[in-house]
Amino acid sequence: MAKRSSSREATKAPASQKKEDDENYEVTELGMSSDEEHEFDDQEVEVMVPPNDDEEDEDEAEEEQEDEEAESDGHGGEDESDGEISDDVEFDEEEGDADEEGEEDDDGDGEGDDAVDDEEFMERMLQQSIDEDKGAAGNEEEEDEEGSDKGPAMEDAYDSQGSDSSDDERPQRNTVGNVPLKWYKDEEHIGYDKDGKRIAKSEKRDALDAFLARTDNKKEWRTVRDEYNDEDVVLTKEEMEMVRRIRRGQFPDVNINPFEEYVDWMKWEDGGKHPLSSAPEPKRRFIPSKSEAKKVVKLVRALRRGWIKMDKPKEEPKTYLLWADDNQIMEKNANGLTYIPAPKPQLPGHDQSYNPSGEYLPTEEEQAAITMLDESERPKFVPQDFDSMRQIPSYDKYVKERFERCLDLYLCPRTRKKRINIDPESLLPKLPKPKDLQPFPTTLCVQYEGHTGPVWSVSVDPSGQWLATGSSDCTVRVWEVRTGRCQRVWRVGYAAKCVQWSPDPSVRLLAVAADTRVLLLNAEVGGPDVREATAKALTLIKRESDKSSDALAVWSSWEGEGAGALSKGGLQLQQKHVVRQLAWHHRGDYFTSVAPMGGPFAVLVHQLSKQATQNPFRKNKGRVLRAIFHPSKPFFFVATQQHVRVYNLAKQTLAKKLTASVSKISSMAIHPQGDNLIVGSNDNKLTWFDMDLSTRPYKTISSHAHSIEGVAFHRSYPLFASCADDATVHVFHGMVYSDLLQNPLIVPVKILRGHAVEDHLGVLDCTFHPTLPWLFTAGADQTVRLFCN
Repeated sequence: MAKRSSSREATKAPASQKKEDDENYEVTELGMSSDEEHEFDDQEVEVMVPPNDDEEDEDEAEEEQEDEEAESDGHGGEDESDGEISDDVEFDEEEGDADEEGEEDDDGDGEGDDAVDDEEFMERMLQQSIDEDKGAAGNEEEEDEEGSDKGPAMEDAYDSQGSDSSDDERPQRNTVGNVPLKWYKDEEHIGYDKDGKRIAKSEKRDALDAFLARTDNKKEWRTVRDEYNDEDVVLTKEEMEMVRRIRRGQFPDVNINPFEEYVDWMKWEDGGKHPLSSAPEPKRRFIPSKSEAKKVVKLVRALRRGWIKMDKPKEEPKTYLLWADDNQIMEKNANGLTYIPAPKPQLPGHDQSYNPSGEYLPTEEEQAAITMLDESERPKFVPQDFDSMRQIPSYDKYVKERFERCLDLYLCPRTRKKRINIDPESLLPKLPKPKDLQPFPTTLCVQYEGHTGPVWSVSVDPSGQWLATGSSDCTVRVWEVRTGRCQRVWRVGYAAKCVQWSPDPSVRLLAVAADTRVLLLNAEVGGPDVREATAKALTLIKRESDKSSDALAVWSSWEGEGAGALSKGGLQLQQKHVVRQLAWHHRGDYFTSVAPMGGPFAVLVHQLSKQATQNPFRKNKGRVLRAIFHPSKPFFFVATQQHVRVYNLAKQTLAKKLTASVSKISSMAIHPQGDNLIVGSNDNKLTWFDMDLSTRPYKTISSHAHSIEGVAFHRSYPLFASCADDATVHVFHGMVYSDLLQNPLIVPVKILRGHAVEDHLGVLDCTFHPTLPWLFTAGADQTVRLFCN
């Protein structure tokens, strides 16, 4: 028996080896892992090795002999009743051998010949498949004999069961219909049965269960999931063979012959000596066409440059109308126009009743007035009263009205107006909270009292220690900021409409506009060096030409007027027109004065070091109301009633013209960086200009109830404020970014109240502290207030 078994193994070794190679190739095609290779071999033996009826006797004898050898070697035998492997044997899929539990190697080294174990394992699996097929064949014969005794009824029962290997024969239990299954993705059921009950989903296995199923069940690798019917379908041998043939690039059906014999459908009388045409081959078949090559080059060039745009694939909508066939309103007709149903005629009311109420019936005077009207102006229907419906005459305008209705339906164009439901809160911009934009002034800290008239102007010196105010009581006062104590008082003889500190930190010089005069005063504050430099700057330079009548401004020394003057000394510039506004250059040597009624002499530029005056504009376009210098560049801003002109002083040309879109400009301030400008107007509007963006306002803020009197920027903090005649001061957060592509951020943060309205005037001027987030306001109630954070 040993020789026979060894000779049999030797004879079958090449065939088994070849078969293993083919099976390994199929395993690679199906994408199976190496851990499942031997399990796949086990199943391939069942599929590819059918039982052979001619060698049944020899196989039975060999089977008995191999069983005896297997029992002697310690391996588990096979059950003679059903032909399955005993449960005492475990198969190691990674190594491909079968060892009994707890068994040790007889040699003691724990290692064996892998090739011999694989051959023995394949022999046992081969024999097992043959025995299973024999047992299945014997059972079929017994069933056939029993079936003949049971009669046709039992055969019909077997036939009715059928096979579930075909998709056509498998019943469709899911009654969802033509509905995407993703609708039931998050649900616990999938569709409904004919009774309207939910069809519960089967529990999905996790990764561990799937791994254990692949290990225990040999049919798991050919099991696919039917999502529509929510079940697992095991592919049959025929279906697996069909899949293999398709993956190899072959025909699915074995009966198709890809290499059929050629059939010559053209039969020639001369035996096929002549072709269809005896003409020689044309030359164009061998030489490429130059015209076609040029067309191809043009098309390629157009595609590369984007002249020809490829059609993008249409995106499928996520949702669709289930009852699209029932309502065709949204579809377009042949002309490409959307169908819009015609409006229905108005239903008859009480006035069109045959017996209306007396309130609907016209009086005799109204009937007479109707008859006097022209026929085109008469109403189409006049209510009448009848005792019964039999007395109602026929309507004489029925045909005419129906005809006009048909004309309206045919000729009247109709458009679809979409009604948009918008939440008003969604239209508001999403701005940061004010508490995240601190610091900014919120609380009244100091109140400066002493003026007996409205305070028109307020200014802070560059150090932030002293505050100057000008009032209608013809006085100019200097206050100490932190204590509120009045340090100096000047009586200027006229209402001080504007006061401005010199931005030069080496001097403490104050410019005051009082009627037609501009006064330069020595504040007499600061150290000795500052006082000496201020006194030296205010020393008069005597010139004979200044006294002529043609001079733009006459420079002279000034001393305090009246017996009540507390301080004396300074310079005086006598002009021809009333001065309303003053503005210093950032270096402190030049300053400008604005006289709105001055005409061609409305804007004058004065130089302190040379005590000279010049008129840069011989002709002004409109009445000039405000003028300021650029904080760092040689630009000069001149504001008329509705426009702001930006002049380049170095080139002496007009650089830009800004349109404020307001009725009348009342105040103006420029950002410390010089690229943004805010303008206040008498029509309650505050406009922000981004001069790098456009000549039109970037933002227009209408927050005040009355005309705006003053606006101001902070030098270091992103803050700006506006004051108006409604006795309120609005503080804004205005962040300007260095990135030109990012727009400024404007957020209102606080409304300051405290001033009172006097003679229709509220807060007349405001300015920020140079270093701290503090705000000074001057009101018509004769007070000056300091708001701190």
